[in-house]
Amino acid sequence: MDIRFQRAVDKYAGVPLCALFTAWDWCIRKLGLRRKRSLEPKRILVILLSEMGSLVLAEPMFQRIKSRYPGAELHVMLFAKNREVLDLLNIVPKQNVITLNDSNLKDFASDMWEALQKMRTLRFDVVIDCELFARVSSLIAYMSGAPVLVGFEPHTQEGLYRGGYLTNPVMYNPYRHLSHQLLTMVEAIDATSYPAGKTVPTDEVIVPPTLIFNDGEINNEVTRLEADFPTVAGKPLVLIYPSGGILPIRAWPLENYYRVADHFLQQGYAVGVIGLKGDKAFGQAVLNHCRHPMCIDLTGYTRSVRHLLALFHRAALLVTNDGGPGQFAAMTPIPTIILFGPETPRLYQSWAKNAYFFHQPLACSPCLTAYNHRMSPCDGDNQCLKQITPEQVLAKAHELLGLPPTAQPVSFTLESR
Repeated sequence: MDIRFQRAVDKYAGVPLCALFTAWDWCIRKLGLRRKRSLEPKRILVILLSEMGSLVLAEPMFQRIKSRYPGAELHVMLFAKNREVLDLLNIVPKQNVITLNDSNLKDFASDMWEALQKMRTLRFDVVIDCELFARVSSLIAYMSGAPVLVGFEPHTQEGLYRGGYLTNPVMYNPYRHLSHQLLTMVEAIDATSYPAGKTVPTDEVIVPPTLIFNDGEINNEVTRLEADFPTVAGKPLVLIYPSGGILPIRAWPLENYYRVADHFLQQGYAVGVIGLKGDKAFGQAVLNHCRHPMCIDLTGYTRSVRHLLALFHRAALLVTNDGGPGQFAAMTPIPTIILFGPETPRLYQSWAKNAYFFHQPLACSPCLTAYNHRMSPCDGDNQCLKQITPEQVLAKAHELLGLPPTAQPVSFTLESR
């Protein structure tokens, strides 16, 4: 479904439904009909519908749940298009995954009906709703019938009204990294305070998960790549991801990627443009500009996220907009440069030790927040990204690759690790 349609449904149908469910919940509480919680949860459901990259940032939360409640079955609900990333993380058994197809309204409604039936049959003891922007997930959580509902609540803050029926609400904190906020969700399961999670956070260093490949798998994929694109055989490879995905405002100007590609081609590197099939226009644009045999279009080439991560092992560097590839790279050894603008690395940075972030902290940045449902007021002139120059990025890239420093002096706007 188109993201604008999803937002419209969420607003015009979600708000009254959340209000209706809140009134209903008040009535059954007064009548003492709400299901009582058990001392130890037997089944826990985590709802995390949003982008693929969020699953990597949520991995510490899943591990915390499993260590704190080792006797509980852990289940996950997510969009079907994100299922592969969850399987790669190997967090839950495949039969414990509930998927929703959001490609069209008919399939979504059908999957939702089946999911609700399954949830009522399984009788979850705890449901953790990890979503910030959608109301549908809070409605799903309530309809599960679970006696403990954990999720973000706005209190008097604007932009996050998602009903008043959460039993263990957590305040969304725009100053803490998302991974740490999701860890607070686990603390909230047994909390008795309002809002839940009134503990001193440890903000411990988080180690991203590592994807383990089968013997020979990476070599096979590299061999196939070099057979399909013989010009890159034996050459060091730099990958770039110029697409902004579903939020084009997150994209660094394409002309800057031209500059990065030209530079590395002149240095004797091969350059590959990665992305989905829908990003083919970006790949073709870079090829048309560079007109170099060692510049290759890999948009739509990778068969899966796993295949992409195998290619990350072959590459020397990834330069990417804020999005899925930057988060996936944390599961591999590839050095990564991630360009933030409308969103901030303080909330969404990768935990990889060899990841570096650029962010120009303009007065209006970040502008995509939980308070505006990621609807930027920007007119498309994303100066937060345009003011990050190719020279800055290339200087950091040379440092990561062990190349001699670039000629022009550089002042970094924000750099991590």
